[in-house]
Amino acid sequence: MRLIDLLTLIAENLGRRKARVALTAIGVVIGTAAVVVLVSLGIGLQQSFNEGIQGIADLRQIDVYPQYDMGGRGMVAIDAGGGGGGGEVPTPTPITNGTVRDIQAIPGVEAVIPRDWIQGEAFFEFGRMQGYPNLIGIGTDDLAPIGVEVVTGTTELKRGEVIVGAEFLATGFFDPRTGPQWDPVTGMPIGSAPDVYGKPLRLVVAKYTSDGLRVTRTISLKVVGITLKKGAESDYAVYMNLDEMTALNQWLTNRRINRDKDGYTQLIVRVTDQNDVLDIAEEITALGYQAQSAQQYIEPLNNFYLVLQVIFGGVGAIALLVAAIGIANTMTMAILERTREIGLMKAVGATNRDVLGIFLGEAAGIGFVGGLGGVSLGWVAGYLMNIAAVVYFSNSSSGFGFSGTTSAVVTPTWLMIGSLVFATFIGLVSGLYPALRAATLVPVIALKTE
Repeated sequence: MRLIDLLTLIAENLGRRKARVALTAIGVVIGTAAVVVLVSLGIGLQQSFNEGIQGIADLRQIDVYPQYDMGGRGMVAIDAGGGGGGGEVPTPTPITNGTVRDIQAIPGVEAVIPRDWIQGEAFFEFGRMQGYPNLIGIGTDDLAPIGVEVVTGTTELKRGEVIVGAEFLATGFFDPRTGPQWDPVTGMPIGSAPDVYGKPLRLVVAKYTSDGLRVTRTISLKVVGITLKKGAESDYAVYMNLDEMTALNQWLTNRRINRDKDGYTQLIVRVTDQNDVLDIAEEITALGYQAQSAQQYIEPLNNFYLVLQVIFGGVGAIALLVAAIGIANTMTMAILERTREIGLMKAVGATNRDVLGIFLGEAAGIGFVGGLGGVSLGWVAGYLMNIAAVVYFSNSSSGFGFSGTTSAVVTPTWLMIGSLVFATFIGLVSGLYPALRAATLVPVIALKTE
């Protein structure tokens, strides 16, 4: 029997029993829709999580810190005093200029940027206001490569300039005569958000001499940029030139800082492809340093979401299993009703293979029709869920800085095609036993059946 004749006969047979086929296909529709919606929900949750992480952390960035030797080597003895013995503290493997060159030589590394913190008391003065910042010295003349964005000004940073975090600007300055003010409801500081852009800030650093005298040093730094609020470190940080911070730290500690000996506090490693982050982090760790990245925390959570998708898909597959039983029952009843027809087909020359193909095709056809309806219903349900999610979150998040939501349900093309193929396969498998029964009927006995 030609394929076109087989398909035509299958379509005619299904068309003769529209009501029964429709009722049987409804089970497949429900099961397929459940698979599509639940798996799409899992994918949507994973995508929303990843986009949220990308908004506050750069997935192409690795933070490198000195590694402490806890194995007994590189230990510095500390006298506990009073004759009671001493202790030992581990000394870190310093991050030197040689370290910078070694990491820069790793394939896939785009940039290596050193940074440091102030090693003493430091605060800003602007008019009558003061602010105590998270002051960071950065060894680059442009902060854009490390993911810093500005709402005003530029990300380019030179000597004598600073880029100020938006949240620090909004809440970090206060009048020293009254002290910081706190919101009684949120417990957050209430700042005055002075207009500092394009204006000089006085940075005051202080230290104490051996006789207890407090001495200060003041430098003027021009504000050239205000960062964009992202819920990240840059919201509260104030960035300045690394060489200027090194000079301030030398004054604070009364000694010259040798980067080839003392090293840097931290390196920011920028990777070309975020898929290489974990591998490059392992290479940095093998060099003897601590390497941390947001990817290290995202990977296990992504595996969790993958398991969640499998569980959701399994729940939907249970409905398809019930539908498969319905298909098998429908095809079994069809054989009982069409026994004489099967006998007649065999009598006029139809082979067992032809009969098997007809009944398997009818079962697969029911699965295909149900799968097509289920995929369509699942896509529409996901679309409506996304609309509801956007409306709900936009209404309930007002006042909390919420500006929208990503899709709660994401239905990729591969999922729709895969669900349709799976539903068709379920129908095919469900019809296998009834089709074998039909194919093995003896023509004489089938023709005698009333």
